[in-house]
Amino acid sequence: MSQVVLGETEQLESALRRFKRKVSQAGIFADLKKNRHFETPGQKRKRKEVARHKERRRLRNRRQQFQNSEP
Repeated sequence: MSQVVLGETEQLESALRRFKRKVSQAGIFADLKKNRHFETPGQKRKRKEVARHKERRRLRNRRQQFQNSEP
């Protein structure tokens, strides 16, 4: 659980900003989104497969751009 202690002269907006940053770094929102709905094992495999293909495509495009940019 993320916790932020408000300083004596600290404004609420800055404390809220710090809290949001801590929550983001802790990965709480990503975990909430992931566990919002039950995902069957088949759906999980399919999602990971799509992510794998997307990552491969991104790496392939980067390699091609690098090779094309060399004189």
